[in-house]
Amino acid sequence: MVKRFLSYYRPHLRLFTADMAASVTISLIGMVYPLMTNRLLNDYIPHRAYRSIILAGLGVLAVYFIRMLLRYFVQYQGHMVGTYMQAQMRRELFAHLQRLPFSFFDDHETGAIMTRMTNDLFEVSELAHHGPENLLTCSVMILLSFCYLCTIDIYLTLIIFACVPLLMAVSLHYRRKMRDAFAERRKSNAVINADLESAISGIRVTKAYTNAEREQDKFEVGNQRYIDACAHSYSAMGKFHSSSSFITDVFNVAILMAGGLFLYAGRINFGEYSTFIVSVSLFLTPVQTLISFMEQWQNGATGFRRFIEIMEISPEQNAPDAQPLTDVKGQIELRDVCFSYTENGENHTLDHISLTIPQGGKIALVGPSGGGKTTICHLIPRFYPLREGEGTILIDGHDIRDVTMTSLRQNIGIVQQDVFLFAGSIRENIRYGNPDASEEQIIAAARKANLHEFVLSLPNGYDTEIGERGVRLSGGQKQRISIARVFLKDPAILILDEATSALDNATELLIQQALDELCEGRTTLIVAHRLSTVRNADKIAVITQGRIAEYGTHAELIARDGLYRELYELQFREE
Repeated sequence: MVKRFLSYYRPHLRLFTADMAASVTISLIGMVYPLMTNRLLNDYIPHRAYRSIILAGLGVLAVYFIRMLLRYFVQYQGHMVGTYMQAQMRRELFAHLQRLPFSFFDDHETGAIMTRMTNDLFEVSELAHHGPENLLTCSVMILLSFCYLCTIDIYLTLIIFACVPLLMAVSLHYRRKMRDAFAERRKSNAVINADLESAISGIRVTKAYTNAEREQDKFEVGNQRYIDACAHSYSAMGKFHSSSSFITDVFNVAILMAGGLFLYAGRINFGEYSTFIVSVSLFLTPVQTLISFMEQWQNGATGFRRFIEIMEISPEQNAPDAQPLTDVKGQIELRDVCFSYTENGENHTLDHISLTIPQGGKIALVGPSGGGKTTICHLIPRFYPLREGEGTILIDGHDIRDVTMTSLRQNIGIVQQDVFLFAGSIRENIRYGNPDASEEQIIAAARKANLHEFVLSLPNGYDTEIGERGVRLSGGQKQRISIARVFLKDPAILILDEATSALDNATELLIQQALDELCEGRTTLIVAHRLSTVRNADKIAVITQGRIAEYGTHAELIARDGLYRELYELQFREE
């Protein structure tokens, strides 16, 4: 993990080297004051060298001015090194998330993922800046100060240094407890973010059902978990800091007693004793800095470990010899397809499904909820991969496992009941179907989707902002934008998954006209609960319990007097 972390410094090595050089210089400048104190107490003052005293003071002031400039550079550019690394990790994480399979997002909440991309990586960036700086400068200062203190009195210095092993033992003892506590705090923070994202996204449902108190109770569970995790982590941190501070106090007591005895015995004079007292901070300060750094180390290391956890999840991958799917006609064939969402392959959602959709054909999937209709729609574009022995899906005779996923999905358009629109303008959401589309193509797609006249009625036309997930639009308006998006994509294969089931009759008629034009000349797979919308399909497959129970035209299935006729008559009576 350390090697991987260090690799992120490589693109910024020049700036990082300058930052480290400036940090070491700042540390070396810190040696000036005790050195000058020693000279003043033992030379200039006893010899009444007033001119030297003034020049020494001015020299120290000039050096401190240089240190001020260096500190500005370290604070500014040093933090920028961490920011650049954080941005690179966030860029890689976002790109990796785009390539992860649907199953990952089934198991991970959005808020928890966002926590890893924001809070965790911020702590990593802080570690990236302060970690090397603290380790390098503190190591240099401890070594130089030890050598300098030895020149004053080696025995006093050894007495102080003897306390260091005790300090290290305490640090190592509490390090593991702090690591585990900080990891738990990050997990609880992710839970809060996930609850918050869910609650804010569903605020309209909460208000509609007057369930604000229930949401508050749910949120409080995660909030209390965070409080408990913080209490655990702060307890470990408190033990760590209080113990290490006590040992630092032992340093000072040892200096006071040993120095006083040495002064009394005549081993050292008052000037040397005073210089030692002033100079010992050169040794203690970096030691204390390293102790304080342990908390930041645990935060950053935990954040980077959580970053690595996601980065090591295998993304969607093409077969080694996968070829682009070109000149797509649109024939689809499912051969003995079985599928389970569980990793062990149990509890099959689909059980030996075989189905052929000819080029330009229109096949409808109907049946009770949970029968496997939407699963078929997810398998054709390989949102979920078929495992070995789970059958085969072919497009124009090509096994979809042997073609690149990008080329496969470029030739499939999907219109779903739950339309997702991005925050932005109507134009941006339509253009999502083809980022390179011209204004004329966008307008043409909107016309085909029966959307253009509505857009012109808006004050800002195609530049109208639709809000988060299209909250400022009606269901029918959002659906027409999604249809225009597919028109712009112009795929050979079309999947309509309950595209009109949530609309009123008048809006459904308008949407159905757009869908009929969209289906023209394309191989179409329709999932519908309203059987009146699929009567004109070439064939209808009744899916129940993962199997095809019936298959035929509307007239054939009605004549068969089976499940389809039962569903149709039940729905007809309801209507």
